[in-house]
Amino acid sequence: MGDPVQISKKIKSESEKLGFFDCAIIPATRLTRDSGYLNTWLEKNMHGEMGYMSRNVEKRIDPRLLFENAKTLIVALQNYFPKETQRDTEAPILSKYAYGTDYHFVMKDKLKRLLNFIQEEIHPCNGRPFVDSAPVLERAWARKAGLGWIGKNSNLISVEHGSFFFIGELIIDIELPYDRVAEVRDHCGNCSRCIDACPTKAIVSNRVVDARKCISYQTIELKGELEVNLAGKFENRVFGCDICQDVCPWNLNPAAHHEPGFEPKPKLLTLTKEEWHSMGKPLFDELFKNSPVKRAGYRRLKRNLGFLSLKHL
Repeated sequence: MGDPVQISKKIKSESEKLGFFDCAIIPATRLTRDSGYLNTWLEKNMHGEMGYMSRNVEKRIDPRLLFENAKTLIVALQNYFPKETQRDTEAPILSKYAYGTDYHFVMKDKLKRLLNFIQEEIHPCNGRPFVDSAPVLERAWARKAGLGWIGKNSNLISVEHGSFFFIGELIIDIELPYDRVAEVRDHCGNCSRCIDACPTKAIVSNRVVDARKCISYQTIELKGELEVNLAGKFENRVFGCDICQDVCPWNLNPAAHHEPGFEPKPKLLTLTKEEWHSMGKPLFDELFKNSPVKRAGYRRLKRNLGFLSLKHL
């Protein structure tokens, strides 16, 4: 296969060319430490209607059950922090990750290209990319790979890059030169800004989020009516929520991404409060084609918009 040091450098160099700002190569093993956390969270029904979280639990903590003959995980991080945000300060707020093309498409394409590079330039192999759409514990793997620590809001936080990034994995069936990983120590200290700032109190304890109270869950995952007890607490968030990241000291000065796929349609950033609330299906289709917002669909977006006008009971 060649010199291990050079192989690692070539893979990481290609990863950087593809736009990932960090990358680690680690062995595919069982996430023993995280299995207990996951099971406790599920037992308390904090996953709400996300039934898929309770399926394939063993596969979530052991990639060798997910992909045949899995030997290696390549974990990669992709910045999504936008250069510009919405201009009307009174307009319903869209989560920053949803400004452009659905990250599943963008990230999977990059990981497939990285796989092709390894197959052609390093060694023949089989592999499969994963981006938040299969039973893989992305944050746990990224932490294990030394790419950051799990913050009190349960997001992965990087010392160099904050937390406005996506996590992707490439699982392959050959052994590559593994990184000597030192897990990043917890840098949250006594800070509780994310916990204090959450308007629905979804962060019920350090690193434990009750999804049923989370604005992101309510506006994206929940199929039925929104929780009436949360009326007046969404702080104008219509799809997703960045509040716990916006207040994090590690995100004080985030660098903007350079990924063309994440660039928003100019019209999206200039949409006024009135235009949001009067949005018809044609405008929705124009603005959110290939967008993460398509996941919620037009009807649920209108449901979310209507909910923003309700007052706290």
